[in-house]
Amino acid sequence: MNSIYKFLSATVICCSFFLGARAQVNALQDIIQITGVTMTADSLRAVPDVTIALKSKDRGTYSNAFGVFSLVCSKGDTLNFSAVGYRTKEYVIPPDINGRYFNVVQLMVQDTFYLPETIIRPLPYGDEFDYAFKYWDIPDDQYATAQRNTNDRVMAYLRANLPKNGPENQNFYQAEQGRAGYYYGQQRPMNIFNPFKWGEFFNAWKRGDFKKK
Repeated sequence: MNSIYKFLSATVICCSFFLGARAQVNALQDIIQITGVTMTADSLRAVPDVTIALKSKDRGTYSNAFGVFSLVCSKGDTLNFSAVGYRTKEYVIPPDINGRYFNVVQLMVQDTFYLPETIIRPLPYGDEFDYAFKYWDIPDDQYATAQRNTNDRVMAYLRANLPKNGPENQNFYQAEQGRAGYYYGQQRPMNIFNPFKWGEFFNAWKRGDFKKK
């Protein structure tokens, strides 16, 4: 009885190992690399920044500025192409293709968007124009906002009051290490022994830069 049980257990283990190895081999054989380009259907121009996603899988890629993309997937997978301003497209990779590489040219069709209604009104006249010119709060455009945010006083205040972040501290530490390594094994020079600095000091003294005003 024990020998039969051992025989059956060994048979089940061998079959499981064989089936698992065969499944892995089949899965590896189904893997291919898809290389393609996304283009407009009417003028055959490259469509950049198209999202190419594998349906029912958490993987994908994007097309570059020339519409070219490359993706590793399996035979029979479904590719989902989507981009702003274009209709979503799906492409099923043939399950019976030969080889490990496959090329795709996906044509994208422009979609039609219906924008909300816009009403253009004339400028006010007379007293209404005077009031609007004085008191209407017209928001700044992006250029004016950028100028306000990059003002010299604003930048100086931010530099003086905001703490340094990680990259800034790392750069400062590396700069200090570089300066210390430059004079490794010797004393750092001191400006008190620098004749040029003494010359600048005497010239400033003669000009009266140190006199109290």
